[in-house]
Amino acid sequence: MLERTIGRRSGPDQTLCRTARHQHGQSLVEFALILPVLMLVLMGIVQMGFVFNAYVTISNATREAARTATIYLYDRNESAGTNDTARNEAARGALGAGMGMLSAASPWFANSSTWTITNAGDTFTTGDLVIAYTLPAGITDTDSRVGQRVSVSMTYHLDLLIPFIGAILPHDANGRLPLTAQVSMLVN
Repeated sequence: MLERTIGRRSGPDQTLCRTARHQHGQSLVEFALILPVLMLVLMGIVQMGFVFNAYVTISNATREAARTATIYLYDRNESAGTNDTARNEAARGALGAGMGMLSAASPWFANSSTWTITNAGDTFTTGDLVIAYTLPAGITDTDSRVGQRVSVSMTYHLDLLIPFIGAILPHDANGRLPLTAQVSMLVN
């Protein structure tokens, strides 16, 4: 009889072992239920980090473009239209240089080689970049545009990497999040 009870556990130890085994299985089920929610939150944080990075980058690039447009040196030997084109090209170059690691190519940022001129020659558009000049009250209109306010506006179409997050955020026809930045400065 002594030989039979040597390999078995009896009493409170056996009940404790069985309860620990069931609790281990319960925590595994709870983890499996909460894991998709945790992953969704983590991916949302990562996606919003990408959005914030892109927004800060395009804000800085737009500010650099506006600053470049304000300090452009007017060439009196050229026409007003030629100077406007040169000023806008300098602003576009500063914007491209300020884009950092963001792609300055289509479809993320549409940019053509020609400018579309509207609003009596005060608004210049090339794809997702718009440069507009406004004349404040009390300032006389000159060809050099000194005293006018230049507004540089750009739209960047950011890829949304997380599909579920992309369904929640507003997006264009291609599934990209349009981010817009606009800066206004006084022409010196």
